[in-house]
Amino acid sequence: MSDPDLDDLRDELSEFAAPEKKGGRSAQEERVIAGFEDIQRFVETHARAPLHGEGRDIFERLYAVRLDRLRALPDCRAILAPLDHQGLLTGTASLSAAPADRMDDDELLAELTGAAGITTLRHVRTSAEKRATEDIADRQVCADFARFKPLFEQVQRELASGVRATKRFGTDTGYQKAEVKAGQFFILGGQTAYVAEVGTLRKTPNGEQNGRLRVIFSNGTESDLLLRSLQRALYKDDAGRRISEPVAGPLFGDRLDDGDTESGTIYVLRSLSDHPYVDEHRALIHKIGVTGGKVETRIANAAHEATYLLAEVEVIATYKLTNINRAKLEAIFHRIFAPAQLDLTIADRFGHKVRPREWFLVPLHVIDEAVGFVRDGSIAGMVYDPKMAQLVREG
Repeated sequence: MSDPDLDDLRDELSEFAAPEKKGGRSAQEERVIAGFEDIQRFVETHARAPLHGEGRDIFERLYAVRLDRLRALPDCRAILAPLDHQGLLTGTASLSAAPADRMDDDELLAELTGAAGITTLRHVRTSAEKRATEDIADRQVCADFARFKPLFEQVQRELASGVRATKRFGTDTGYQKAEVKAGQFFILGGQTAYVAEVGTLRKTPNGEQNGRLRVIFSNGTESDLLLRSLQRALYKDDAGRRISEPVAGPLFGDRLDDGDTESGTIYVLRSLSDHPYVDEHRALIHKIGVTGGKVETRIANAAHEATYLLAEVEVIATYKLTNINRAKLEAIFHRIFAPAQLDLTIADRFGHKVRPREWFLVPLHVIDEAVGFVRDGSIAGMVYDPKMAQLVREG
């Protein structure tokens, strides 16, 4: 199995071999030049060409492989020759190992990591390698983010109201596996990602479609990602999700018929308690409940009630529901997350020891996933596995 970072690099370089001219510089030519300029900046900083070798920085090793490849491609050399004021295309400083165009996958992987580190690279990515992937993706400020911002705001409203839902990428029903199309939303690296544009798709040697995407992120940045790179990133991100298309009606109902009424709200709370354990694990500790009234009314006296840890709380998420038995639904959530129930005893205002039952050490995205399973009717037999930090089928 080849390494995803190297797959991205090979995809980048395979495009370099056949740049298309459509008046002026093509997008592929611009990428060739941008990649070469990265190498030139390295040379200006370090006064030498990038080198291969296990002890080298991951960026230097990537630049060394890229330079070897650019030297081996006549079309790239023709594009870059007028810009090569440092003599990089004719130099030999970075050829301390076999040229990259003659390496097989394992040799290329070994050249980047050292043979002893192959297993580690394939299964445990270091922070440096993650930064290298982000560097290749070339995320930058989105100059026209103002026109996309309302889309992100609308999606957040629709998620909160249940008009949209999220589900683990690749397991989402209603889509072809790993489908990525213009106009779709995803969650990647904690940011909402919007596929604004899909470029020309071409078949890769293994027969899969690949092409350039313009992906806008909710933090105001964008990236010129390869389609396959986005797919791989979503698969590898434990919290990576597809955001569904909007559906009519509140959560758990395809539509509202005459006489239908809203049954209530699922709410997720986070404690503002200054208890040392709560403070240390605040991002993971959530209270899950169901109410037929207003959530605000339900939590108005939180600071004086042991069930709320005698502290103020903040509402993290709410989901509307229709024609659902609230007591049974709450029991389902408590059964699913029982393995992660918070084991904390506090004294109430009368000095009595109380162990609140509705608090769980569960990431918010897992709660969101559970709501999605309730919505599509597949929640039966699900339970939360704290060691894996995910929902699993009871065996």
